[in-house]
Amino acid sequence: MTTSVGSAVQQVVSGTTTPPASSSSSSASTNNSTLAGNFQTFLTLLTTQLQNQNPLDPLDTNQFTQQLVQFAGVEQQLKTNDQLTSLVSLQQTAQATQALDFVGKNAVVDGSTATMTNHAATWQLGVPTASTLTVNIASSTGQNVFSGSYGVNAGDNQVFSWNGLGNDGTQWPDGKYTLTTTAADASGNSVPVSTQIQGQVNSVDLTQSPPLLSIGGDTYTISQIKRIVN
Repeated sequence: MTTSVGSAVQQVVSGTTTPPASSSSSSASTNNSTLAGNFQTFLTLLTTQLQNQNPLDPLDTNQFTQQLVQFAGVEQQLKTNDQLTSLVSLQQTAQATQALDFVGKNAVVDGSTATMTNHAATWQLGVPTASTLTVNIASSTGQNVFSGSYGVNAGDNQVFSWNGLGNDGTQWPDGKYTLTTTAADASGNSVPVSTQIQGQVNSVDLTQSPPLLSIGGDTYTISQIKRIVN
């Protein structure tokens, strides 16, 4: 078993789904309609009050001013809600457009489960200090299929490649495999190891908010993408 620089070969399944009407937009529309109805009711009451006031005892100026201020406040709230709805819609459109740009690209995300294709699976490890690294690889059923120990230097994005051969020489079939690691420095102190996987983004689910990117059969949000390697 050796460590080498390389990328996992992923099966490309292209395709996207059509985004549905946003639930947040529907909610905002319903709230806005309710507020608009209250606004019209307020306007009707104020107009009726002015039409039916006693000419000998007209509406107090201060009270009338307060009602006008309330009138302006309701109108401003309606405009603010409309603007917020527009901003939410623009943000969702921007997220969908950004997500679609990832399709077909190789992305690196935090994770420990890689898909082995054509007897090749890779992980990228981050080790903060020179250590003795112990790796264990398990199949999708949880069966341990490979383990080994290696001396590694400090560094990020160190590629660990596995050719699918078990410790007993068995060639394991393509599929999902999970790598777990432990590490210790020269003094025997435990060293944390970060694990990332690299794969091709083969589809985007726009029915979710935020959109979900599919990599090797698993889904990730855009915020989980660490970097694009091509």
